[in-house]
Amino acid sequence: MSQAWAKLPAWQWLSVYSRKDFGDDLLASVIVTIMLIPQSLAYALLAGLPPEAGLYASMLPLVVYAVLGSSRVLAVGPVAVLSLMTASALGAVVAEGESYALAAMTLALLSGAFLLLLGVLRLGFIANFLSHAVITGFVAASGVLIAISQLGSVLAIPGGGHNVLERLVSLVSHLGEVHGPTAVVGFATMALLLFTRSRLAPLLKRLGLSAQAATYVTRGGPVVAVVLSIWAVGAFDLAEAGVAIVGVVPQGLPGLSLNLPSADLALRLLPSAVLISLVGFVESISVAQSLAMRRRQQIFPNQELLGLGAANLAAGLAGGFPVTGGFTRSVVNFDAGAVTPFAGVLTALFMGLTAAFLTPLFHDLPKAVLAATIIIAVISLIDVPAMLRTLRQSPQDFSAMAATMVGVLALGVELGISGGVLVALGIHLWRSSRPHMAIVGRVPGTEHFRNVERHEVEVDPRVLSVRVDESLYFANARFLEDQLLAWVTARPEVEEVVLLCSAVNGMDGSAVETLESLNERLGAASVRLHLSEVKGPVMDHLRRTHLLSELSGEVFFTHHAAMKALSSSAPVVPASSAAALAGQPA
Repeated sequence: MSQAWAKLPAWQWLSVYSRKDFGDDLLASVIVTIMLIPQSLAYALLAGLPPEAGLYASMLPLVVYAVLGSSRVLAVGPVAVLSLMTASALGAVVAEGESYALAAMTLALLSGAFLLLLGVLRLGFIANFLSHAVITGFVAASGVLIAISQLGSVLAIPGGGHNVLERLVSLVSHLGEVHGPTAVVGFATMALLLFTRSRLAPLLKRLGLSAQAATYVTRGGPVVAVVLSIWAVGAFDLAEAGVAIVGVVPQGLPGLSLNLPSADLALRLLPSAVLISLVGFVESISVAQSLAMRRRQQIFPNQELLGLGAANLAAGLAGGFPVTGGFTRSVVNFDAGAVTPFAGVLTALFMGLTAAFLTPLFHDLPKAVLAATIIIAVISLIDVPAMLRTLRQSPQDFSAMAATMVGVLALGVELGISGGVLVALGIHLWRSSRPHMAIVGRVPGTEHFRNVERHEVEVDPRVLSVRVDESLYFANARFLEDQLLAWVTARPEVEEVVLLCSAVNGMDGSAVETLESLNERLGAASVRLHLSEVKGPVMDHLRRTHLLSELSGEVFFTHHAAMKALSSSAPVVPASSAAALAGQPA
């Protein structure tokens, strides 16, 4: 065995793989395959691709991720959100005469290459710029867009458009053209899926089935819908009645091919590929980490970038489209008892058998059934309780969420999520540009210092003791200077100013220059400036500047030492009086 193979994540579980592990993985793979077959067909249609593309995207990527991914249970494949983003990205390209299949392959290859580049450079942290609020808003808006886009297929009427308003107008304007048999098939499928999702498991439990078995049965709801609808098409001649069916699905395994796109096509798809990569990575890593925590396993973000990147390259080579770790399938894989990524390999094997031998069975599958499957699947993406919690806990974060939702619904996927990211970054800059500052005093009988507005503390009117709760940089340094000077100006008795820097983790050059200016301006007013509890990295930086040599006061190891050295007395100030000293909310 070579050292290179030993370093692969797959070796960590292959080296201790057992017969029991195989049994658990086999059961999980069967359950996931049953769920994945209708989903892969449906998500391919959502992406604007033929149904076999969904099967192709559900095979080789699973095998590649099993070798390179760090999650033991993540189920990689097509997901609703990335399928929508793929359709959005490819729409303009196809309108310009490019091959849709080639564009989809190119998008997967670009996404894979970008993820691999991030992984090699160990830049997994870049996904942190997609905040939870932005992702929640984007996913919810995508759920609305996906559901509305599929209503047209359920009703057999046009429902296209660039935004949610255009799609709704299109649907409403064609309501008189609804095709009755198609609508019956679509809504009957939705009713069946809703029943199996919310009502079937409790019913089976009352009939004596175990909770786990009942859960497994309910997971097969989409397959039941597929089988019943195919039977109904043949039994009632629904295709002759005008119900649109999938038709011929090519039989056989995908061939690996690398049809290089033009440089112009690649450049036009690159921005969309970057967004798809980041969204897919954030969704995947969130699912992987939450499931790994349940078994006290560890996920390595940079390794995940490599695994997902290679999986997307494999999807492109196999004629698929961008993939990532799906939430629903991964949870099912976990709950079904999957122990290692070999469950994904077995799932890929079963999907390969389906593509090789079973695709003729899907000929009579109504497209309305696949559309209904998508609609029910994306309902859970619209997490209203999470939105309400965000609104209560942080109105600023909610504004970023709302901006993302409005942008996606009104302007499209790419512009919507880009706008949400900009709003979130703007909110962060606004917050950090106005750092929380508090006048503090000593808690009686202790060496602790707290906000005078919140606690009964001891203060010396001659010493203005201020805690800064933010790292200092160019955007907030002037705010610090203005606030301190305002406090000193309002207190003629102040002779000493002490900055408690315990929460200051860093300073840039602009902040140091501001402190130097503050030192001069306070000195002109016969007020000395002191620092306390400066962290090591910050002190290392200050030693390379002129501030310490020009400082009118001293740098104290602890704030208690500073107050002990500077205070002649420490009279107790009532809480109401101390609050009046602060002059701003805590």
